[in-house]
Amino acid sequence: MPLLEVIQTRQVSASIKLTDSIATQVDQYAAFIHASADDVVEQALAYVFSKDRDFQDFLKTPQAKQAASALRIRRAPANDAAEPHVKKPASAASSPAQAPAIVAGSKA
Repeated sequence: MPLLEVIQTRQVSASIKLTDSIATQVDQYAAFIHASADDVVEQALAYVFSKDRDFQDFLKTPQAKQAASALRIRRAPANDAAEPHVKKPASAASSPAQAPAIVAGSKA
């Protein structure tokens, strides 16, 4: 049995805008948990989505499947192999001095 397990995930890049204070807090939280800003956004959204019972009920409706895509997603070419999900050191997080936009990777 191997000692390491590499989880293959398909990731997309999406551009979102955040206020300066939230972008700073994302960076600070990333430093706090020794993760990347992408991981903080990914896990925070996954947590909220899983805990919101009304949202879970909504996902079972036809309206959820018809929701318009508002997120600006940049898709990689179809022939790209999935990258293994590897935590980046906190120093890889974007600095608070940068613009409030942050690139969030989502896993499919």
